[in-house]
Amino acid sequence: MARGGSRPGAGRPRKGDETVKPAAVKREARAVKLSPLDYMLAVMNDEDVDQARRDRMAQAAAPYVHPKMEAQAKGKKEERQEAAERAAGKFAPPQPPKLVVDNKR
Repeated sequence: MARGGSRPGAGRPRKGDETVKPAAVKREARAVKLSPLDYMLAVMNDEDVDQARRDRMAQAAAPYVHPKMEAQAKGKKEERQEAAERAAGKFAPPQPPKLVVDNKR
């Protein structure tokens, strides 16, 4: 009974020709003189490009086009602080005096 050894079809699949080489992408982007974000958006919107490549470009461009939701929304502490400042009105503590140094003597 033989044990071990290589088995056909086992292991990580080899990369095929469908992968895009980084050097080719750089040459193509330089040829059309686009910024990286504009290039990603152009590839993403091109109907003739492979769907997997379009998906990768959309994922790569998303952080630069759409801000994160938590960056827009304020937390409970910030909302309470703003409500307190609005409610204080004329009873808010005054600003401290400006400290100016006169070194002309």
